[in-house]
Amino acid sequence: MKKRTSRNPDPAESAPSPSAPPASASLDGLFRPRSVAVIGASRRRGTIGRELLHNLLEGDFQGKVFPVNPKADVIHSMKSYPSVLSITDEVDMAVVVVPRDEVLQAVEDCGRKGVKGVVVLSSGFREIGAEGIERERKLLAILRRYGMRMIGPNCMGIINAEPGYSMNATFSPTPPVGGSIAFMSQSGAMGAAILNHAKSLGLGISMFASMGNKADVSGNDLLLYLEDDPGTSLFLLYLESFGNPRNFTRVARRITRKKPILVVKAGRTAEGAAAAVSHTGAMAGADVAVEALLGQCGVLRADSIEDLFDMAMAFTFQPLPTGPRVALLTDAGGPAIMAADTVKAAGLKLARFSEATKARLRDGLSPDASVANPVDMLGHSGGEDYARCLRIILEDEGVDGVITLYVPPVMHDPISVAGSIFEAARGSTKPVLCVFMARDEVLNAVLKMEGQKLPIFRFPESAVKAMGAMARYRTLRDRPVDETPVLDVDREAAARVFAAAASGNREHLALEEARAVFEAYGIRFAKSRVAKTRAGLGAAAEAVGYPLVMKILSPDISHKTEVGGVATDLRTKEELLAAWDGMMDRAKAIEPRPRIEGVLLQEMRRGAQEMILGVTTDPTFGPLLMAGIGGVLVEVAADVAFRVHPITPSDAAEMVAGLRGARLLQGFRGRKPLCVEAYRDALLRLDRLVADFEGIVELDINPFMVGETAGDCVAVDARMRIDPTKF
Repeated sequence: MKKRTSRNPDPAESAPSPSAPPASASLDGLFRPRSVAVIGASRRRGTIGRELLHNLLEGDFQGKVFPVNPKADVIHSMKSYPSVLSITDEVDMAVVVVPRDEVLQAVEDCGRKGVKGVVVLSSGFREIGAEGIERERKLLAILRRYGMRMIGPNCMGIINAEPGYSMNATFSPTPPVGGSIAFMSQSGAMGAAILNHAKSLGLGISMFASMGNKADVSGNDLLLYLEDDPGTSLFLLYLESFGNPRNFTRVARRITRKKPILVVKAGRTAEGAAAAVSHTGAMAGADVAVEALLGQCGVLRADSIEDLFDMAMAFTFQPLPTGPRVALLTDAGGPAIMAADTVKAAGLKLARFSEATKARLRDGLSPDASVANPVDMLGHSGGEDYARCLRIILEDEGVDGVITLYVPPVMHDPISVAGSIFEAARGSTKPVLCVFMARDEVLNAVLKMEGQKLPIFRFPESAVKAMGAMARYRTLRDRPVDETPVLDVDREAAARVFAAAASGNREHLALEEARAVFEAYGIRFAKSRVAKTRAGLGAAAEAVGYPLVMKILSPDISHKTEVGGVATDLRTKEELLAAWDGMMDRAKAIEPRPRIEGVLLQEMRRGAQEMILGVTTDPTFGPLLMAGIGGVLVEVAADVAFRVHPITPSDAAEMVAGLRGARLLQGFRGRKPLCVEAYRDALLRLDRLVADFEGIVELDINPFMVGETAGDCVAVDARMRIDPTKF
């Protein structure tokens, strides 16, 4: 069988050709060069070629720099060369800033020179349409021929802020501050904004890359390159598209066990899947796959650039909390209330102080102060109060992290208060985040204080969300490593069913065909028989046993209940015949009249919870698996969870546990707990099924009845659509 690939792979993330060097091992020529040529360097101020050359020099690049411009002998007081081929020294990396029609020749010259890496800032490639796509294809061919790697085209450059390199090969007006954050941006404009905002917050970077079209080096390549880089402790990504989600899943799952990855993904909305046949397809919106993929990889998603930097400050300056219990320390009730209101939504909970902690807090505070959580010291409190109370709270074993909230009163110097908080938090193994609801000039002064290593936020909600992200990452990082489940399946039996459908060029499998496939993969169905005629009802009913459920069989009817095509709790032959007659009369009234193939008689199941299992195919991400509360209200309740194939046992468990209706499976109001393990097992078996057969387009098992034991868990109804050309 053919290996599964993304349905519409993004050429920007497509794997390099076999002649290309390994992705991660070959990027030193780009990010750690000892010599850089600027092809398109310019004397004219304000041009990209001039500003990029200026940034290399002003940034104190620790290697050689060679301006290349055939129309100038000297640029920026440096000898200029007519071509990279005329440079007598070795050139490790070249930045190409020439008109699009000159790019191919410039890169060809780089290959002949032995340049290891090129950064192509020039635009006019895939982003402009067919002509640009062809130009980009030729550019890639040159790279492959010479074994070079490339960032771009259509980007703003790269930065390595390591002291041994200090390379700013961008035209950004903001010089970088060295640090431990790796930034990757798919947008040049967003990249410039990110660098500027990072500097204003005191966030230093280790590496920066504006990816542009990602024609060669992808975000996955950069993650691999920096995975074990000792100078990088945190990844920030601005993404507009995914190219190879499978590679990202594999790489990100591993990296997030060592370093956090924070992502802003643009493009949350798109047209719905109007043509979807299954419930799963209808409910898989444009952003569902992204949300699922990031979650199962342990990647944290920010809702905005502002949220991204709020999270980055917390991760950069503070240790991770060991749990979700947070304490709030404030001098004003309003901000504390706002923070408390956000705690639950952020996945946190308010810590409960010990009686000893409360007694220590009360000693020294006004009688009117509150020593419960939140701790409200009242508006006259100053730096000494904050420092004393913060130390006491941090010593409480029931506290995992603290958020201090400060509204400067007129009687205290806010800078002094900030210093007291910073000093009290110094050396703490628990995170401390600070909210300063002050004027801009005060806030800026606090941010610039010497030795300031605490995250500073303007508003309570931002700090709480950042603390929640840290707690969630700690949980994701420390989750156990899954073992691949061993599943007993009959692939050959399923293949025969698919082959028969494909030979007739049929997209939709009949219920009995779908049932045969699912049972070949270990998903049991309720006992049933098909009756094609009224006369055959009696024998079919005897084979199954009363009480019964009757369902109309028609390839033209997707939702049977909407046309009166389901009858339940049938206990006698008379009820059975009456149900048949009514069902057939209703079917005759439907226009256009549907094809009727008989009815399905199934055993009536009681005391079980109706769930749904499903798969749909995303054009970029491939198969998406769905779990949720099932039955006739599945689309109304919309209580479902998605994950991108392949899933692990932990993914399956998280899908089920994350449902709003998860309590229905756990037992409540006297009901016994249901066999959730059998439901999770069915999810893993569907995952194996779509791994074995890439021609599956979408499917539903609805309802899947979850009972008290594994033997009580059975599928009742199912639909499946395939692509016959792939069997």
